[in-house]
Amino acid sequence: MNDTAALPDDLLVIDGHNDLPWALWDKADRDLDRLDISAPQTCLQTDLPRLRAGRVGAQFWSVYVPSSIRGSRATREVLAQIDLVRGMCDRYPDHLSFASTADDVRDTLTHGRVASLLGAEGGHCIDNSLTVLRDLRKRGVRYLTLTHAENVDWADSATDVPNVGGLTPFGHEVIRAMNECGMLVDLSHVATTTMHAALDTSTSPVVFTHSSSRALVDNPRNVPDEVLQRLRTNGGVCMITFVPAFVSQDVSDWYAEAQQSLTQAGLAWGAPEAAGHWERWTTAHPQPHARLTQVADHIEHVREVAGLAHIGIGGDYDGAGTMPDGLRDVGSYPALLRELADRNWSPAELRALAGENILRVLGDNDHPPAPAEEGLR
Repeated sequence: MNDTAALPDDLLVIDGHNDLPWALWDKADRDLDRLDISAPQTCLQTDLPRLRAGRVGAQFWSVYVPSSIRGSRATREVLAQIDLVRGMCDRYPDHLSFASTADDVRDTLTHGRVASLLGAEGGHCIDNSLTVLRDLRKRGVRYLTLTHAENVDWADSATDVPNVGGLTPFGHEVIRAMNECGMLVDLSHVATTTMHAALDTSTSPVVFTHSSSRALVDNPRNVPDEVLQRLRTNGGVCMITFVPAFVSQDVSDWYAEAQQSLTQAGLAWGAPEAAGHWERWTTAHPQPHARLTQVADHIEHVREVAGLAHIGIGGDYDGAGTMPDGLRDVGSYPALLRELADRNWSPAELRALAGENILRVLGDNDHPPAPAEEGLR
């Protein structure tokens, strides 16, 4: 890879998923005084200097709420996450500008700031209510990831035991309501049956905001080719993620072995009592490394299957503990783009991947939210 290769001056990245709001919640209790992102922060993968170095022109910030939080509390927490992102924009107005439409993004880019969009990760945050869904849209949320690591009442997750066979009738109502109010349907994290069910129902282009190719890495969080092919008809975009377990089969297998070890020890993933076992196991079995070139391989495979118009980038920085070699933080996007340029991607093709495709999808969904209905549904 030629690290000194020149990239077009107007080549900017619109990234589909960044968990900085969660990291600020987890590490600083949403206190921007405790973690000032205007300066480099070694405990984060994202800060303003590295966003600039990474040529990030627009970022979908994930307003994530853990699946363990349910009901009305999940709704309250997602609202607090929205307030946090708006607070970031207010605190750093020379760097960040809140955006909710494709025109907002274009206007922000002309002023040299990073357009800050919202994506809600996990359908549990709407508390089974179309009214809440529409209210989130009115507050500027532009996509909803239907599930996270666990099922919701109306949709199956990729990493949980199937419960409803994809989508329930209410789940199909959610998709239709999202189409009506202009909220993008995000199919990262969902089961393959849910992907197909949502594509059967959605009349608007969908997104995978942070997923990679299952043909290259057999991980349930990745997208199979038969689903990628449907993006040609739907018009949607798969935004390739950098999470090592999704881009490297060796890393994916390593996590599966670690999970099996915990299960055999009678421990649950993430439980406090599992920490000691995890430390011993990982010391004896060091995690393999993913590589930037593997991410490029995923991008090229998805391009081949879905087409150039249906690919994007969704790094998932600050949502994973480690990142591939060469992609350690948000300042690393140019290295990936140079790798693709070395693989004979033209400037026009790089622009499509880096942002034009997702900007088209955002614009295709840029109609105002429908009036909220009374009561909960």
